[in-house]
Amino acid sequence: MKSRVIDLRSDTVSQPTDEMRQAMFHAEVGDDVYGDDPTVQKLEILAASMIGKEAALFVPSGTFGNQLALFTHCDRGTEVILGEDCHIFEHEVGAASIIAGVHLRTLQTVSGKMDLQKIKQSIRPEDLHFPETSLICLENAYSNGGVVDIDYMQEVYCIAKEKNIPIHLDGARVFNAATYLRTDVKEITQYSDSVMFCLSKGLCAPVGSILAGSTEFIEKAKKKRKLLGGGWRQSGFLAAAGIIALEKMTTRLHEDHENALYLANELKEIPGIKVDSTNNHINLVFFQIEKTNRTPEEIEQIFKENDITIFAPDENGNMRFATHYWVTKEDIDKVIMLMQSILIDE
Repeated sequence: MKSRVIDLRSDTVSQPTDEMRQAMFHAEVGDDVYGDDPTVQKLEILAASMIGKEAALFVPSGTFGNQLALFTHCDRGTEVILGEDCHIFEHEVGAASIIAGVHLRTLQTVSGKMDLQKIKQSIRPEDLHFPETSLICLENAYSNGGVVDIDYMQEVYCIAKEKNIPIHLDGARVFNAATYLRTDVKEITQYSDSVMFCLSKGLCAPVGSILAGSTEFIEKAKKKRKLLGGGWRQSGFLAAAGIIALEKMTTRLHEDHENALYLANELKEIPGIKVDSTNNHINLVFFQIEKTNRTPEEIEQIFKENDITIFAPDENGNMRFATHYWVTKEDIDKVIMLMQSILIDE
């Protein structure tokens, strides 16, 4: 019998629950491009309601949703203000230059926040030589594991509204952010004109994300989704899992956060490991192996031989572990014991 594997690479590896699998099997479906899939319609109505937007659109992935937002908000040749280390800039293959045809103006961030004065200064005045500022992008929770406070989001929103510039929120893990802040997710999303969030990360759905905004925005985005090849057919099979993700999995994210904090505290006790506690807000634990005689490849292989899947440390010894529905406290104890054996007994 094959051993159970503990996968700490990301919450994207989370498998659908048995309930999701049953719902997918029995889902009522239709052709969504024609607007005929009742399960997709139910998912989109539920998603829009939960995050306080007029309408929502089911899309294949988080990157797809973010890039669709830029493509819908922005005219070609305009400029988007965003953080220099945000996901849209760092991890989406430079898609904004190809799909939306926009220029990205990146600002330095501290704990996921751009300086408010720098945002104001970066909004382009009317000038023959400058592109028009068409969008400001925020991210919450941030990809470094930190959560941005709501007051900051409100301040950025006010700056944007003064200049009639929309805000897009990359909320891939926005329900994690709401869980950390102990607030309703709408308290976060109210300070954005559009928001993308993932169903397929900590919420365990097998595929898909949501892009939400005004009815007018989503109607425009729907046509551009088709243009990009994202028109679903009988996608209700996938939407059925997304409905369960929203109704049930959003309420248990605190368990993943508690496990991540437990993992971080246990890692701190191992000599030679330095944990980044600054942004240990959600289900991501960042740490550094300060000294070891083993190569990154050797460390990854040792974990693999013990049925634990990780990303190897980078050249500076930096690592990330992610907790999710399929990682238990007992799994974490196994991980800690193995890490101790690698670093203490080498």
